[in-house]
Amino acid sequence: MDIFDVLTLIGGLCLFLFGMNLMGQALERRAGDRLRSLLGRLTSSKAAGLLTGLGITAVIQSSSATTVMVVGFVNSGLMTLKQAIHVIMGANIGTTVTAWFLSLAGIDSGSMVIRLLKPSSFTPILALIGIIFYMFCKNTKKNDTGMILLGFATLMFGMETMSGAVAGLGSIPAFQELFLLFQNPILGVLAGALLTAVIQSSSASVGILQALAVSGQVSYGAAIPIIMGQNIGTCATAMLSSVGANKNAKRAALVHLSFNVIGSAVWLAVFALVKALVSPAFLHEAASLPGIAVAHSVFNVLCTMLLLPVAGLLEKLVDRMIPDAKQPEQPEELDERLFAAPSIALERCYGIAADMAKAATEALKDGLSSLQEYSPELAKDVREKEELTDHYEDMLGTYLVKLSSFQIGESDSAEAAKLLKIIGDFERISDHAVNLVESAEEMQEKDLRFTSAAKTELATISAAVNEILDLALGAFLDNDVKAASMVEPLEQVVDHLKEQLRTNHILRLQQGGCTIDAGFVWADLLTDLERTSDHCSNIAGCIMDIARHNMNLHESLRELRNDSEDYRRNFQEFSVKYAIKG
Repeated sequence: MDIFDVLTLIGGLCLFLFGMNLMGQALERRAGDRLRSLLGRLTSSKAAGLLTGLGITAVIQSSSATTVMVVGFVNSGLMTLKQAIHVIMGANIGTTVTAWFLSLAGIDSGSMVIRLLKPSSFTPILALIGIIFYMFCKNTKKNDTGMILLGFATLMFGMETMSGAVAGLGSIPAFQELFLLFQNPILGVLAGALLTAVIQSSSASVGILQALAVSGQVSYGAAIPIIMGQNIGTCATAMLSSVGANKNAKRAALVHLSFNVIGSAVWLAVFALVKALVSPAFLHEAASLPGIAVAHSVFNVLCTMLLLPVAGLLEKLVDRMIPDAKQPEQPEELDERLFAAPSIALERCYGIAADMAKAATEALKDGLSSLQEYSPELAKDVREKEELTDHYEDMLGTYLVKLSSFQIGESDSAEAAKLLKIIGDFERISDHAVNLVESAEEMQEKDLRFTSAAKTELATISAAVNEILDLALGAFLDNDVKAASMVEPLEQVVDHLKEQLRTNHILRLQQGGCTIDAGFVWADLLTDLERTSDHCSNIAGCIMDIARHNMNLHESLRELRNDSEDYRRNFQEFSVKYAIKG
């Protein structure tokens, strides 16, 4: 083996790692909705958690990424520690899928059918299909499918390049002595753990081991301890991700480490005992690519079988290692660890945005109530909700901008853009709620009173604004396009009411029925209520835009007003419902 073989080995390794990363990211984008569905079905049952972890890891091809997600879920309060344990166990089994794909490179037969199963035969075809999808298809899902195929082709090409570069190592005495050294199980575990901790992927390190096995110098006696160590090394990513997290999230990362350390220690002891007492002949045989895949799968299944029945004890162990603080910790509202699964991070944003929307609408309704019957407690409550809404907007805005910088699917990108628009409107609604409270306070301080006619008019427009708030909130929370389509005609009715009530006020002012100071407050109130309805219209317009796959808000609303019979009917009904009598 000369310097050129070394360079070829390095190039193959880089291609292998790049292809695995590329494929994993594209798989996650392509399967984003399925990941949300898997999380939605997660329950406290062992089987559901186990299958969820297995399924997600099989999809994104990385137990490290799955465990980082789990740490984020626990940190955000989306998942309990008990659920996390089962998911982590399932992730350890799911990560073995990659080794089985890579083992196809070891197929050797003269049969045409068997040869077609070799990656060197079908990888070029996958690469061709992938580049066509990636370069010539405008559909984002087809682009992602192309990226998956290109990533897979790249990692398989890197695998074959590595295998070709190390094929001559078998004749080098130093290399033979190195793997004789790894016959010592402890050294084998340490080597596997170190390699995996450095590259932060057990799937990738198993692939490297399979590539080295082509030299014929990697025996099963050396490969099995290395595989055990690889399971420990993969915990490094989750442990790093738990830095700065709450105690339950740290416990989840520690569960991952404890599970792999305990499992490896128990089965390493069994392995060493069997090797010392029986010394099976196959341990001295050269490991094959499929053989390493089998050993990887069997080991992870055995670890799960060993520790799944005592998952409760594992939970108690990490609870003792990281005891509870005196003050209970609050789950982190939005955790950047969830960026490992953008679709799930977006789902979490929806949860926070829903809380923000409810706080904003409640603040506006309380502001309206303060005009009827003012109290300092009610005013304080409105201001607290407005501050909470501001906090949510800052947090969500920052988080969504960061999330959008990741390569996410077209639908997720549109949803993120919609949320960024909508949270601004809900924040402004809460600002108008404070304006209403300030108007109520001004009337209290100056002892101002509205005429009975003005009070009746205020009650009418307030009822209309209450209804438009309910429609906009319902449209957002339930993604209800029908409710959203009813917002715009009601918004037009509120606009007309504002102009009518302003005209009525001028007439009362001319007749001496209203004071100038009260008139200023009246004008401010009408402006706040009309602008609140405008923000509700914006929210509803975004809901309709997403349903129509069109982000041109003004065009959607214009089409609704001009071309919709439902719009005209709803406008007429609301006009009658909120008509000013007399």
